[in-house]
Amino acid sequence: MPEFYSLPTQALENQHLRLEFLAEAGPRIVRLFVAGSTENLLAELPDLKTSTPYGDYYFRGGHRLWHAPEAMPRTYVPDNAGLTVEKTVDGVRLVQPVEEPTGIRKSMELRLHPDRPAVTIDHWLENQGLWPVELAPWALTMLPLGGVAILPQTTVPLDTPGLLPNRHLVLWPYTRWSDPRLELHDDLVLLQAWRLLPPCKVGYLNWRGWIAYLRNGVLFRKVFQPQPGRAHPDFGCNAEFYCNDLFIEMETVAPLARLEPGQSVAHTETWEFTLGVEEPPTIIGVRSLIRRLGL
Repeated sequence: MPEFYSLPTQALENQHLRLEFLAEAGPRIVRLFVAGSTENLLAELPDLKTSTPYGDYYFRGGHRLWHAPEAMPRTYVPDNAGLTVEKTVDGVRLVQPVEEPTGIRKSMELRLHPDRPAVTIDHWLENQGLWPVELAPWALTMLPLGGVAILPQTTVPLDTPGLLPNRHLVLWPYTRWSDPRLELHDDLVLLQAWRLLPPCKVGYLNWRGWIAYLRNGVLFRKVFQPQPGRAHPDFGCNAEFYCNDLFIEMETVAPLARLEPGQSVAHTETWEFTLGVEEPPTIIGVRSLIRRLGL
């Protein structure tokens, strides 16, 4: 059986993509290859961990599902065993055992697109506890350094005379306005993924329905459905990026939901890949790429 640093894996594959996920832990996607390439587009960090009252939580790299808002230790319940893999008509469903401390069960459903390099991921949180819980599905993807994160901005006023604000940028306590990785432009915010400390994390309410990461000629774009009329965690963020000296993380966050016992909530991302990108990872290059792709 194939492995990810001694952890058994399984795979979905077609002529466009190969996607590997953990077979007994998670739900986690740990490797992603475009056709003809042996380079994992996801970060591999098998030893990165943090201590919690429930044991060590391993980040591992790749893609995971959390529930927001972030809190220690609630967010960091280990997911090292007990996963169930269920085959579906066009993919797989990865189902985690119920987290005993929270009463939440996480699951992901993965579907490769047959006609293009893309995968759709449905993320589910289910309340199996005894009381209502307010939370938001939170999809996090750890990527290698060396690229540029792209945060498209809203430039059209939300009201005709332009009296109401239409943008905001949220910073975490360790983020510096003067961080050289962070580029603020009217139409785009860019975050250069350099090996640098302290970390930089920014978030915002994204009205465009996509964020992206450009690295080594591949544009990795997350597409999701914005719901700006609903409350979100983190001062109203539905898109966030975190960068430190090991990886960059591309995150989308669903609206907050109150789940009664037995209820569930879903959050869907579609990952789309554009190959052979020749534009450089600069503001001019990214603008040219966006125009060319009609984004």
